[in-house]
Amino acid sequence: MGTIKADIQDGIAILELDNNVTNAISPGLAVDLAEALKEAESSARGVVLCGNEKFFSMGFNLPELIQLDREGVREFIFSFNSVIHDLYVLPLPTAVAIEGHAIAGGTILGLAADFRITAAGKKLLGLNEIKLGLPVPYLALMMLSRVVSHPVALEIIYHGEFVKAEKALDMGLVDEIVAPGSAKERAVGIIKNIANNPAGAFALMKATQVAPIKAKFAENHVAQHERFLDCWFSKETQVLLQQAASKF
Repeated sequence: MGTIKADIQDGIAILELDNNVTNAISPGLAVDLAEALKEAESSARGVVLCGNEKFFSMGFNLPELIQLDREGVREFIFSFNSVIHDLYVLPLPTAVAIEGHAIAGGTILGLAADFRITAAGKKLLGLNEIKLGLPVPYLALMMLSRVVSHPVALEIIYHGEFVKAEKALDMGLVDEIVAPGSAKERAVGIIKNIANNPAGAFALMKATQVAPIKAKFAENHVAQHERFLDCWFSKETQVLLQQAASKF
């Protein structure tokens, strides 16, 4: 798994994004993460996903993705949403440890976990899709609605602004702020504590929690993906994506 470093510590799978300094989400990273989650489900009692001190993830790897035709982007969007879905419904306790920026797709990865722990400091989180002419992906919108209040969700998706850790905590976008350098340790501690309980009971409760979104995603994701692609390949959005890609 070239873009994911996987390790198991005391039964907890530590999955570290390792796609250069920005940890941008590429087709390869989506595939590697899906494989890592499958392995974790069969060999671990919980999962912690982390990045580096500069970037948890910068979001989609736009310089790579804007080179793709509609079918190529369709394959990526399907793969990305599938791995987000896999993380969201994984029958194990999960947490993300955010030491660096978690931009757009990086924030979506966080929404798919049970717990979001971020380090104090100037790192930014948020969903800026609207500023690129894109909708926040359907699955991410549903997950966001389970994490924050309706007014906060509208603020996040309609304004598309990035926020610092303290604001993200106030919004409910993250669960806890810890000292820099200690997010992974704290996340592992939370997951180990939960994983000490009987696995079957946890899996049943989590399945109940995620069932409504799981069902809606299964019913609507194909049509929603096509609408996303329509926006992606509109003339206005293509200009905005090219401009954003030039900043990588």
